[in-house]
Amino acid sequence: MQRPTPPAAVLWDMDGTLVDTEPYWIEVEHELAARHGGTWSHEQAMSLVGNDLLDSGRVLKEALGLTQDPAEVVEELLDGVIERVRREIPWRPGARELLADLGRAGVPCALVTMSYRRFVEPILEQLPERAFEVVVTGDQVSAGKPDPEAYLTAAHALELEPADCLAIEDSPTGSRSAETAGCTVLVVPNHVPVPEGPRRVFRESLVGLGVDDLGGLLLR
Repeated sequence: MQRPTPPAAVLWDMDGTLVDTEPYWIEVEHELAARHGGTWSHEQAMSLVGNDLLDSGRVLKEALGLTQDPAEVVEELLDGVIERVRREIPWRPGARELLADLGRAGVPCALVTMSYRRFVEPILEQLPERAFEVVVTGDQVSAGKPDPEAYLTAAHALELEPADCLAIEDSPTGSRSAETAGCTVLVVPNHVPVPEGPRRVFRESLVGLGVDDLGGLLLR
């Protein structure tokens, strides 16, 4: 039987997909609310999963009545989350193994995240050099997810068509971004449910997935 042709590239979301840092963000959001005498619910935290960080900063500013501007709110959040990441990186099951398999097969990978570069760096330091040929972060784009700009930027940097790439996502916001860009989206839901979509395929986990499996998922 002929082996499936692998995707031209795999474009990875980070938070909730490569690493499970969403609990860190939620902890820091609650700490921010407590410091400023406000309240913050689990439901509010879940509504921010996958969002552009500045959008999240605006939501927190309004909900908590903060005096800081949204960019300052984001920097305060980042300080807390980076501190936790430097203590321990919570890798998602199967993610590093799949990333290594793609590297051995010569399939280029890009990281496409709404987190800022200073948060991404400690995670990249724990991966093999050039595990990601391209890194697109939230502070590099003018429009964050669910806008397709970040995924289009990654595909363009790899000199590939988005339709030839597979994106891996865990949130509705990220899935819509990748789907609108033209990618097939492998959705591995984590903290929030993700609805079905025309270019979405679903798996419960990345554990056991290899290059051949991904080739069979690509919608052409």
